[in-house]
Amino acid sequence: INVCVCVPPVFLQDLEGVYVVCVCVVAASVLLANTDLFLTRADRADVDSLARADLRSTSTDEQSFKAGSLWKRTGAVILAEASELSSLKAQLDVSGVSLVAVVKENIGSEIQHFRPYFTGEIFLDQKMIFYGPTRRMMRHLGIARFGVWMNILQVWRKGYHGNRKGEGFVLGGLYVIGPENQGILLEHHEKEFGDKADLSAVRKAVSRIQKTEN
Repeated sequence: INVCVCVPPVFLQDLEGVYVVCVCVVAASVLLANTDLFLTRADRADVDSLARADLRSTSTDEQSFKAGSLWKRTGAVILAEASELSSLKAQLDVSGVSLVAVVKENIGSEIQHFRPYFTGEIFLDQKMIFYGPTRRMMRHLGIARFGVWMNILQVWRKGYHGNRKGEGFVLGGLYVIGPENQGILLEHHEKEFGDKADLSAVRKAVSRIQKTEN
């Protein structure tokens, strides 16, 4: 039995029109996702709140301590992000400024895998105080952002693959904090995964740190 199905030209035109509309909607959505329109704005951090944060060493079993001790005498550059600041370690050592990272969790061998890529000390910030006064997250929006994919590709090329365990959506940042009452000299918040602070801005902020008598 031979069955002949005739599809009216008008129907084919309607399908083609729907396809074009769908493509346009997807393209427009991707373009909008790559603007800052839907990104959560970061609130300014308060240095006193940061100073009261409880941190714990990831290399020893020491008791937790208040974060303010990190910059009380010399100032500090503190990362709550995966950033390439190890290149500044020599300059910071000359200035007597500490370079440290805070992470929100310590699962499996994640930190051990991260240590070769970071020359400073790494501390655990379980309450995520250094991740901003307002918790900012990037979920499915990150899939559509070109910058996120570029940053992931760069990290993979350098050999750091991380893991798929734990929390992976909270955005981090960076702080340059001066000793005593000098406060926060530079504050950077990731707008997307892998968004790094400008190194020249970090150097400039470090140069503004005033040495104390102690």
